[in-house]
Amino acid sequence: MSDVVKKKSAPGWLIGVVAGFFGLFYAYVVWAGVQYLVTILQELSVNSQLTGVNLSLSPLAWVALIMAIAVPIASFAIAMVMGRGKAIWKLTLLLLVGLAVTSVFWLDVQAFTTTQQVIQQ
Repeated sequence: MSDVVKKKSAPGWLIGVVAGFFGLFYAYVVWAGVQYLVTILQELSVNSQLTGVNLSLSPLAWVALIMAIAVPIASFAIAMVMGRGKAIWKLTLLLLVGLAVTSVFWLDVQAFTTTQQVIQQ
């Protein structure tokens, strides 16, 4: 007789539903990051044309704005890998924590890019 108890895993469709539900939120954050980058570049272009001064983003601002796009993707991937084979509530909790970390990073990027330090002349 074997004393090994086989662990019952969650059905695949339930994992897909949870991942898809949270994936929509992560996709929204990625899209918001792209939109924010494009908006800042358009505003700099308009201000450069109006003032006649060549304005551009600093290298650190470029890194921050690109990370605002990359962090949600990486956070989702890490949460999915860490939650593989775990109970569905643990996967949900990991995805929720990843979304919270992404939101904090997004707020930091917005706070950084609203200052005048991001513009080079």
